[in-house]
Order: sequence, then structure tokens, then C-alpha cells
Amino acid sequence: MLVKDQLDRDIDISRPVNRIISLVPSLTELVVYLGLEEKLVGITKFCIHPEGLKKKKTIVGGTKQVHLDKIRDLKPDLILCNKEENTLEMVQDLEEICQVHISNIITFSDSVELIENYGLLLDEEKKANELVSELLKRHESFRDNLSSKKIKVAYFIWRKPWMVVGGDTFINSMLELNGWENIYKGSEGRYPVIDLELLKDQNPDLILLSSEPFPFRQKHIDEIRIFSSARIEIVNGEFFSWYGSRQLQAFDYFKELQHHLSIPL
Repeated sequence: MLVKDQLDRDIDISRPVNRIISLVPSLTELVVYLGLEEKLVGITKFCIHPEGLKKKKTIVGGTKQVHLDKIRDLKPDLILCNKEENTLEMVQDLEEICQVHISNIITFSDSVELIENYGLLLDEEKKANELVSELLKRHESFRDNLSSKKIKVAYFIWRKPWMVVGGDTFINSMLELNGWENIYKGSEGRYPVIDLELLKDQNPDLILLSSEPFPFRQKHIDEIRIFSSARIEIVNGEFFSWYGSRQLQAFDYFKELQHHLSIPL
């Protein structure tokens, strides 16, 4: 039996998948949520959820570079990758070892599709369908209670150079899910480099500084405030960039954030 990954590539599931390596933190968390922790034999050094998992599993590297010898030794049946997080060269090397499933997550709907796909791929359809049902319910409830006021937002992910989130990204879709307008959605590139001196011309209402991958702090708020009078907040980047089961917590976080932003400084 064949299933398609999110790049429309065939994955053969005629034989049981008993040994899994995940090279993406959010995918690792999803696999564990689906009750498959025992089958997870290798993860990355960035797979921090659930807590304590790194002490139990073999660390095979990061998301951009891995130790192929360690992966071979683990004798995986399946390796889980993501189009954005992992490199083409890495995937090509991994395919010499075993099958590689590649996810491609840009929207909330893509995340839902992935969960359903994993249900088939990993023979956990019941748990996957329950997760999807709960996510759709929380998504609908959250959207029904959003303010109709449009807020112009800039979402920063890096310093030196200053980088923001553009369009065609999962983070952008999370901004839109919150009812916000990403002022850099139409910029060239998915994560454009910007000049802070031009920020005032963009006139955002709100600037969000992500906790990851760059760990923004108060001193960075002070740097940016020189160039913009917008409200500036540091936010938990996991809830904007992690998909899968992490989104169960994301809607509660977004609700609290919306309430926080409704209170004048």
C-alpha cells in the first residue's frame, strides 16, 4: 500500500513501520502524541518536547546536518523530514538508508492534512482523527471570538541581520489566523532582511519579536523602538512556528495574547 507525502512522493507502508527517526522537533512531538514514542529511535538535538525525551533517544544531529553513520546504525524503517527544516542534500543521503517522508506546512490546513497523513502512515488513524477533530473545534472557537479590527504586524525572527517573516510561511498563516495583517507578506523572499530605518515608513501597529530561533530580549526592544512607535512584544515562537499537536496549546496561547494586547500600555 502506498501513501503520498506532502510533496506528492510515494511512501510504501505495506510493511509495518517499527523504527522511526524524526529530524524535525514538531514532528517528533507529534509522533509521541500519537502514542509512538517506543518506535521513535532517533531525534535531533532541537527536539525538546516532550521534556526528557532527549535523554531516552539517540541524538543524530540537527535539522540541517546529521550523522549518517548514527542513522544507519539505528536501522530505521522511516525518516521524517520537512521541506523547510531539512536540506535537499540531506534527504538525498537519507534516501540511501530508507524511505523518507517529507512534510510541507504553510497553513493550518496543511498541518491538519499532515496529522491525517501520519495516521495512515503510522497506523494510528483513530488517535490522529481525534487530534484533528479537537484542533478544528478549537480553531473554529478561536476564530469566532476574534476582533474584526485589522492590526498591521511585523514579526521578527533574527538580528544581525534583522530578519522578518514574509509570506508563504507557516508563521504568516498563524499571524493571519489571529486576524493580523503581515506588513512584509508581499516582500521578496520568505524571510526578508530589512533595514530598521525604513520600519517607520511601514507604519506597523504591532511588532512581535519571536523567542526563537533568535532569543530576543528587552535590549532588542529598545533597539527597535528608536525606529518605530509601534507596540513591541516578545512572543513564544513555538506557538507561531510549530505545527501538529503543539497547536492544541497554541490556541490557548493566542487567546491569552489577544487579551494581553487589548490592554493599553
